[in-house]
Amino acid sequence: MKNIELPRKVLVGDDALYEVDEVANELGLKGKPLILCDEVTKKIAADTVAEELDSKSVVIRDFEASSRKVGLDVRYVVGVGGGKVLDFGKIVAFENKLPYISVPTTASHDGIASPQASIKTDKPVSVQVHCPMGVVADTKIISNSPRRLLASGAADAISNYTAVLDWKLAHHERNEYFGDYASALSQLSAEIVMENASRIYKHISILVEALISSGVAIGIAGSSRPASGSEHLFSHALDLICEKPALHGEQCGVGTIMMAHLHDADWVKVKEALKTVEAPTTAKELGIPQEKIIEALVKAASIRDRYTILRDGLTEKKARELAEETGVI
Repeated sequence: MKNIELPRKVLVGDDALYEVDEVANELGLKGKPLILCDEVTKKIAADTVAEELDSKSVVIRDFEASSRKVGLDVRYVVGVGGGKVLDFGKIVAFENKLPYISVPTTASHDGIASPQASIKTDKPVSVQVHCPMGVVADTKIISNSPRRLLASGAADAISNYTAVLDWKLAHHERNEYFGDYASALSQLSAEIVMENASRIYKHISILVEALISSGVAIGIAGSSRPASGSEHLFSHALDLICEKPALHGEQCGVGTIMMAHLHDADWVKVKEALKTVEAPTTAKELGIPQEKIIEALVKAASIRDRYTILRDGLTEKKARELAEETGVI
């Protein structure tokens, strides 16, 4: 038995921000909202959301230390910002048993509509929460966000390519549950971004819808399997061993190049698409020392109990050969 969670309302388009009150009304959300943001997104979007919802925004300055408890008068939670704000909002809403509206100000990863949130512990982990009841994605605001963040989001969508291959492998070799619909939706998100790589920045809704679809695929699968495989394990390993890791999507994109090679899939196509969206394809472009790439490849399989093309792990020799053959180092 699966518990499938999907958003009830998704609004994507220019000036969508000014319809957030209508979305809340359609969802039957009445009373006082808790509007969460950071110092940057407060000015960009949260103040507008607060005005539309006749409330005030709350700036989160320390995501790890901030309280997740809300007042008794709060009726729903709205997260306005990038990945950290949206994930923090999901956790606050989940722990207080409140509905949640996701208002992304950029498209940097696929957490916009997913029922999972990333938290920092001794190992980077994702926790199961509820998916947003509503998503309001203002493409005018998102298209004006830093190009690097958008490129990271495109790379995260492209990384579904190897995540699905890993899921299929686990099904065939370990008889793990495999969802045809969720995998097809996730794979489609990757393919659409790769095929439209040259059009992404003129038509940002392509990327936004791909990332939302990726989150929906996670909701249908009941796990992050459709969008998180060996390439994500590689990224998580880099987060652990690097003093200054790159962005999540950037690391996943480079990981996808190498994991596609291990799968005997079209890693050149992946690399070219990443170049087109201006995402990193090498250790140098990530700003990470080559030896850290090797170390992360060796360590990746032990990050979590998830069967992938890495199986029991790569030797240092195999990891170096892989990184060299794909031009990552």
